[in-house]
Amino acid sequence: MTRIFSGLKPTGHLTLGNYLGALRQWADVDQHRADALFCVVDLHALTVEHDPARVRRLSRQAATLMLAAGLDPALCTVFVQSHVAEHTRLSYLLECVATDGELRRMIQYKEKSERARTTGQSIRFSLLSYPALMAADILAYAADEVPVGADQTQHVELTRDLAERFNQRYGPTFTVPRATPPAVAARVMDLQDPTSKMGKSHEATSGIVYLLDEADVVRKKIMRAVTDSGREVEYDREARPGPANLLEILAACEGRNPDELAGGYESYGALKKDTAEAVVELLRPLRERHAALAADPEYVDGVLREGAERARGMARPVVDAAYRAIGLLPAT
Repeated sequence: MTRIFSGLKPTGHLTLGNYLGALRQWADVDQHRADALFCVVDLHALTVEHDPARVRRLSRQAATLMLAAGLDPALCTVFVQSHVAEHTRLSYLLECVATDGELRRMIQYKEKSERARTTGQSIRFSLLSYPALMAADILAYAADEVPVGADQTQHVELTRDLAERFNQRYGPTFTVPRATPPAVAARVMDLQDPTSKMGKSHEATSGIVYLLDEADVVRKKIMRAVTDSGREVEYDREARPGPANLLEILAACEGRNPDELAGGYESYGALKKDTAEAVVELLRPLRERHAALAADPEYVDGVLREGAERARGMARPVVDAAYRAIGLLPAT
């Protein structure tokens, strides 16, 4: 059976983009068609300045929302990255296989390190090395597929390179994975800046719909979405990113085609109203389920504990084999 690994980083509250681009696909499709592991990748949240209490809070919230979105522990493995030591055990081996040049070529490293320099912040070494940890996340489970957005495809390509290089140097050890981009709404854009992705860690939040936003807040944000000076509602991602973003969100909510939807609107106001109501209704059951799960933390803890045990059982043989292959003396 195909094995899938994917994760969410707890660096901010999860957004509509996280749901349409990842969570819904995981729950509706991936967990039913494959041996799937879904992880809160909390170690990746430590690569930049952070509040420890906030990381813990957001990690629990992310895990609870994953379950609220429909991930079923009977069908898939849901766990927290730091609960399985094999991630960090394997990460160092992959750092010993990766080169300085290929890590520095990672687009996210370039962007985040540049932002840190311009704001006078120090750049943590983990920001440079974390693609090796991401590769370890994937390779430890012999994953065949990694559902990711376009911004993470480069990291999966590096994972493939590291797996192939390790296998060539030290013998066949790792499954070489492939990236599988979401079919619909892979990149939901910021409502106030439709040329930028709707990111959960952005400082400006007026263009971001969070999964736990109240219905009235969702409506207000979408009704204030940036469009343009045109009069006709047309779907053109390059020339008219604002209207295109709204059409893509509405299409993803209703399972329709944005081009076809555009022909049914004569004004941006009507498009915004319909999009707002579609998003509110899409998120309503998710928010209700989250509230019920948040009131039962023992259940969530149990799911994460059992998920970590299951994940550990999958990862340990792979990582132990990598330790032997690279030349480390087995523990007795």
